[in-house]
Amino acid sequence: MIRKLLFLIIIVALGMSARAVETFPPNIADTSHIRISLITCGPGYREVYEVFGHTAIRVIDSVHHTDLVYNYGTFEYGPDFEMQFARGKLLYCLSVYPFSEFIPEYVEMKRSVSEQLLLLGYFQKKYLLSFLENNALPENKYYKYDFFYDNCATRIRDVFPEITHNKFVFGQALPTPNARITFRDIINRYFYTKPWERMGVNILLGSRIDRVMSNKDIMFLPDYLSIGIGQGTVDGKKIAAPTEVIIPGAPLQKAGFNYPLLLTCLIAALTIIGLSFKRFQLLGKIMSATLLVVTGLLGILILVMWFATDHGGCHDNYNLLWLLPTNIVIAFANPKGKPRYALIGIILIFVTLLLHVMGIQQLLLLEFSPILLSLLYIYGSIYRKSKVTPVSKNA
Repeated sequence: MIRKLLFLIIIVALGMSARAVETFPPNIADTSHIRISLITCGPGYREVYEVFGHTAIRVIDSVHHTDLVYNYGTFEYGPDFEMQFARGKLLYCLSVYPFSEFIPEYVEMKRSVSEQLLLLGYFQKKYLLSFLENNALPENKYYKYDFFYDNCATRIRDVFPEITHNKFVFGQALPTPNARITFRDIINRYFYTKPWERMGVNILLGSRIDRVMSNKDIMFLPDYLSIGIGQGTVDGKKIAAPTEVIIPGAPLQKAGFNYPLLLTCLIAALTIIGLSFKRFQLLGKIMSATLLVVTGLLGILILVMWFATDHGGCHDNYNLLWLLPTNIVIAFANPKGKPRYALIGIILIFVTLLLHVMGIQQLLLLEFSPILLSLLYIYGSIYRKSKVTPVSKNA
């Protein structure tokens, strides 16, 4: 009986010891000689993908004299790069290389780079480093990139709960605790210097990005990941040291002139004038045909991005309600006999506006409103012409 009791005590003790190791006890001295930090790079303005910044992990080993960066934001340029990118099938990968090769690019582009030392314990460092090294293996390093849900920032964000056994609590990354910010809201803010790109993105991205973000969601962007980690805690203790600036970078650019708004207002003015005055009838026909063809082509592009690619953000795109692919056919058809199509087009525009008001899919109203108004005039003109009854003359 005593033997069994002693055996049971030993088993329980061993279990408690294993559990203690598993939860990374804070009283074990850190003899790893490893320094791990979060690197956050500010936005760039030359390419679209630079606008949202970048993030990576830096690991310095003072024993082996290495200073490496683990970068989830790299991809390999091959002969089918453009097609893979367009179809949403481009594979990104985790690359590991010296920090000295990482930094010159940001110096050249005058982009800011900051660093936050991670205040991790011995076992936490070992686990994180083991996790990164395993991810960097040839069979593990590739992943299918998703801008909102699986990118360089989310890959790093999601490892912190793991290395702390879900004891990690992210800091408040949202501007205010109860802020109702959608994915579309936040990317529009980043595109403040690129109005053309902002307009294009708002046409092609569907209702999925109009979901209100949680505190965790907003950390898909490096800036907000830096805030969430910087204010994060484990058992009430901070997990990151204050931010240190490595490269200050150039000052933020000012927003330029909104040329897309000027263009859409000009289109609306010419369309309305052409359809309202008989002396400008030819102008009205040209503008109507042009606008119907362009909106029809955009509608086809939406269908392709929705159903023929893996870009999740392009799914469930209700811009298809006002960018009708069938407009291409109507542009060259006789307006007479098309009252039903014109009426449906008018109704769908109002349905689109209703979806915007309900928050189901937001519109970039400032730039899109002139186009919507133009389409209402065009459909109204088609409806009126189709209802004109020829006047019969007596012999």
